[in-house]
Amino acid sequence: MTATTDQGRLAGPLSVSVANLCRRLQPQVSARTAAGFAEVLRRLGAPLQVAVAGRIKSGKSTLVNALIGRRVAPTDVGECTRLVTRFQYGTVDRIEVVFAGGHKQVLPFAPDGSIPAELGVDISKVSHIEAYLTSAVLQDMTVIDTPGLGSLDAASVSRTEQLLGAAQAEDGGDELDETSRNAVAGAEAVLYVVTQGVRADDQQALAAFTAATASREAGPVNAIAVLNKADTIPPESVEGSGGDVWRAASILAEKQGLLLKPRVADVLPVIGLIAESAESGNFTSADADALRQLAALDDATLETMLMAADIFTSWDCDVPAGTRLRLLEKLDLYGIRRAIDAIRADSTITAGALRRLLLSASGLEAVRARLNTVFAARADGIKAAAALASVTALAHASGDPAERQRVHDAIEVLLAKPEAHQLRLLEALTLVVAGAVDMPEDLAEEVLRVGSNADIDEQLGLPGASRPELAAHALERAGWWRSFASFGATPAQSRVAHVVHRAYFLIWQQLR
Repeated sequence: MTATTDQGRLAGPLSVSVANLCRRLQPQVSARTAAGFAEVLRRLGAPLQVAVAGRIKSGKSTLVNALIGRRVAPTDVGECTRLVTRFQYGTVDRIEVVFAGGHKQVLPFAPDGSIPAELGVDISKVSHIEAYLTSAVLQDMTVIDTPGLGSLDAASVSRTEQLLGAAQAEDGGDELDETSRNAVAGAEAVLYVVTQGVRADDQQALAAFTAATASREAGPVNAIAVLNKADTIPPESVEGSGGDVWRAASILAEKQGLLLKPRVADVLPVIGLIAESAESGNFTSADADALRQLAALDDATLETMLMAADIFTSWDCDVPAGTRLRLLEKLDLYGIRRAIDAIRADSTITAGALRRLLLSASGLEAVRARLNTVFAARADGIKAAAALASVTALAHASGDPAERQRVHDAIEVLLAKPEAHQLRLLEALTLVVAGAVDMPEDLAEEVLRVGSNADIDEQLGLPGASRPELAAHALERAGWWRSFASFGATPAQSRVAHVVHRAYFLIWQQLR
């Protein structure tokens, strides 16, 4: 069941328990800490906040547009791409430019429905942009578009850190505001965008970025990655691809998943450009007609044109060069080829069917499904864990040992309740992922699997198994972890083992 705060709807029973804890503690702590708890309550009632991060030119904003279903985030280099932009639900479409001092300036969207390329303000004084949209997607998830990591623009990096709560106060300004921001302003989940090669600094950037989230420690519970621009991967460079672009991208994404493990739950291939065009209404019936004209060309001519972008736009044919450039900007050569193949296979295919085919070819639906599995289905646990991390940070920032102990004791009471076991499991997972508890590799893998999957068969490592098989396996593993906790485990390992034992036992009860 869910409940509401004064600010909105809570994600589930864990969020309700944390909200109640905050309300009970508010009269027992300092005014400064109590005000921080009020901000925690506000955030608990807000949609899950997902930050889209990645290196510069990785296609983050294009992917944001695809996820939202509207071309609103600027994708060309300009003022706005150097700012953090929060896309959230609103009953009226509007842009609010939020300045470092806290005051706001309301702006309309550009005529094409996007955020204006130039804001007409001094961006050095801008904290971030709030974009409100009447998009159903944003009712359950606020999407935060961030400047590219690795950018030479230090100011952009600083703004990202401050909004995500990584920056510490350096002046003696509004202490409460700064403390609250540092404690609770971080996103609760991360979608990290990579391209063909995961470099060492990608892993470092992901670790630094996710450490700035509200949970403070990121892992497979609240972070996934996508391999964007999958259509640019030369299939001949990937062993086992059989010359197929998408197969090559899937193999490479799987390898990248191993490199980024255990920081992310998964790495999925996606073609953000095609996804944006298909999902945002940018692919039109005129585009479909132009593709039909191209499909009518002879094979030799078409194959020559599809060899390279400059050849495609400059070759002499009946389709105007401007039209071909427009198709290239929307679909790139891979999308154009896929659409032409579909038209040649079925000459009666409609523009709507072509759009759906392109959407399927983009990989966006799989990304959305994974977002729903990793983030939406676990929103209650993710938000509650992030809120508890914020409550703990606020108590430590108070400087009052008695207040800190009071908050600590209240949290321990909450975590002792059976319904809070999910938080214990998330805590155990974080300890193992962060290396705070050293576990044998096979056991660490098992903790990772049990703690980071939402589906029972995936948690048990038996996809497709029958209910009796799952129940028997859960009971067997529950007994094994209980024995390990009592015999042979270090004290730290034993703490984790008791949590995993309890997780298996609860799964068995559920299946019985």
